[in-house]
Amino acid sequence: MTAGKVPVTVLTGFLGSGKTTLLNYVLTERHGKRIAVIENEFGEIGIDDALVIDADEEIFEMNNGCICCTVRGDLIRILGNLMRRRDAFDHIIIETTGLADPAPVAQTFFVDDEIRAALALDAIVTLVDAKHLSQHLDEVKPDGVENEAVEQLAFADRIIVNKTDLVTHDELEALEGRIRNINGVADVLRAEWAKVDLDRILGVGAFDLGRALDIDAAFLTDTDHQHDESVGSVGFVIPGEIDGDRLNDWLGTLLRTQGVDIFRMKGVLAIAGTEERYVFQGVHMLFDGQADRPWRAGETRENRLVFIGRNLDRAELERSFAACVAG
Repeated sequence: MTAGKVPVTVLTGFLGSGKTTLLNYVLTERHGKRIAVIENEFGEIGIDDALVIDADEEIFEMNNGCICCTVRGDLIRILGNLMRRRDAFDHIIIETTGLADPAPVAQTFFVDDEIRAALALDAIVTLVDAKHLSQHLDEVKPDGVENEAVEQLAFADRIIVNKTDLVTHDELEALEGRIRNINGVADVLRAEWAKVDLDRILGVGAFDLGRALDIDAAFLTDTDHQHDESVGSVGFVIPGEIDGDRLNDWLGTLLRTQGVDIFRMKGVLAIAGTEERYVFQGVHMLFDGQADRPWRAGETRENRLVFIGRNLDRAELERSFAACVAG
C-alpha cells in the first residue's frame, strides 16, 4: 500500500451475493481496523442502512442512482469530507449496488487529483452467489448493454464465492472454472455466510492499474455505462402492522409467479403481535427472513420494501402487499 494514503476496498457483487452480510461480518470482527463504510443502493427507498448492524464505524449511504453513473459526484464529495476527518479511521470500504460496473468506481481514484493524493485503491472484492451466478453470466443482454456480473468478475482482485452450502462440490468446481476463464489472476475464496479471512481481502494492496488497462484500454477515460433498461427498482413504505398469515401467502405467491424475474428483494417489516422488526432478503426464489432487534421507543412501526428485477409492476406489488396489513 502506498505510504501515507488511506486504503480503499471496493466491495461489489451482483444482487443477492451477500455484500451486506460481509459488511456486518467485517464490522463485528476484531481486526483492529477503524473502518468508514460508504453504501450505495439502487432505488428510492433505503434498506441497507437498516440491515447493517449498529457499529462505531462511520456509515454513509447514497440512494437514487448507480454509484458508477449519477452519483459519482456524491462519491467524490463524501470521500473529500471523510479526508477532513482523517484521524477517525484507517480504512474505507465502498459497497456498490449490485448493478454497478466496478470500473467507473475505480476510476475515481485516478481521475480526481485530490482523491488520488489522499487515497489508494487497495482491492476490488467481488462476491458471487454460488447458486445463481451461472444464471446471470448466461443472461443475454441487448446490444451495447454490459453484463454487470461479468464486469464485476473481470475487474476483481479478490473473488469470494459465497453460499457454497447451496451447491454440490461438482457444481462449485464447475463454477470456479467459469470464474477463472473470466479472471485467471484474482484469488478465489470460498465462503458460507460471507465469512472469510479478512486479512485476505483488507489491506492487501492487490489493485493493479496496469491489469485494469489490459482489461479495458479506455479504463481512465471511458465513462459510458448503459444498464439493461428492463431491470429496475421498486421501493415503497407501507404504514401499519402486517398480518403474518397474509404475509406468508403473499410471499409464496410472489416467489412462485415472479421469482425468476426478481433479482433481489429486501424488507424491514412490522409484524402484528411482535416486538421485534422482521427483516427479510430474497434472491430469485430463495427467501430468508428472521426477527431482528426490538423496535425502539418512538420508532415508527412501518414496512419498507425494495425489489430489484426485470419488468416489475410497482402498482401491483404495492397493492398486493398493502392487502397484508392487519385489521
